Amino acid sequence: MKDLDFLKKALIAHRGFHDNDKNVPENSILAFKKAINNNYTIELDVHLTKDNKIVVFHDNNLKRVCGVKKVIEECTYKELLNYNLLNTKYKIPLLSEVLKLVDGKVGLLIETKVIKHNGKLEEELSKLLDNYNGSFAIQSFNIFSILWFKKNRKDYIRGLLSSDFKKRKDINSLKKNIAKTLILDILLKTDFISYDINALPNSYVKNKRKRKLILGWTVKSKKDYEKAINYCDNLIVDKMF
Repeated sequence: MKDLDFLKKALIAHRGFHDNDKNVPENSILAFKKAINNNYTIELDVHLTKDNKIVVFHDNNLKRVCGVKKVIEECTYKELLNYNLLNTKYKIPLLSEVLKLVDGKVGLLIETKVIKHNGKLEEELSKLLDNYNGSFAIQSFNIFSILWFKKNRKDYIRGLLSSDFKKRKDINSLKKNIAKTLILDILLKTDFISYDINALPNSYVKNKRKRKLILGWTVKSKKDYEKAINYCDNLIVDKMF
């Protein structure tokens, strides 16, 4: 039986214990060290580079964080080493570096970031995680990514990221309704749901909570926390107020 306790026992640090305004960049080795020191579970994002390296980075493009307009999946890892995170000395880390640093000290919540799904990211990620002894879970907005793990790594803890996407003009009404109602979880059979706290409360999440773990994202203030904790079993927290 899968053990999800680590997803409940400590707050989850969004992209590590970071503060982009205070030279602690998101998804950096420093942010992860701070999360470990404060006993937070770590949430992080992974991409596959052009040369099949797993790197820890959120956006599809380097522009916001590194100041250069390049798609991360079109870069080799060597190319990425030319850029720093938010004008600090820190580079985009390899997931293998992060796994070595964390080494089971705290749990990991890993979001797969997939631009075009072909199974390669999941395959390479599994090679690393199959040999990792710490607690971890996989989550994604991409249903094909979740299905890959359902088929190929049944023992991995899997979660669906979702929202009502109310403010997203690039998503049509049908897709918004599918996401909001969590209807696809009938097929995915996930172990937990990660849901946008700005779309709570709603009856769909309330019903799911009767049967499985609910995480809420992303808490940015004490006010957010006090509201969201009523509807979730644990929270993914930004800037650690």
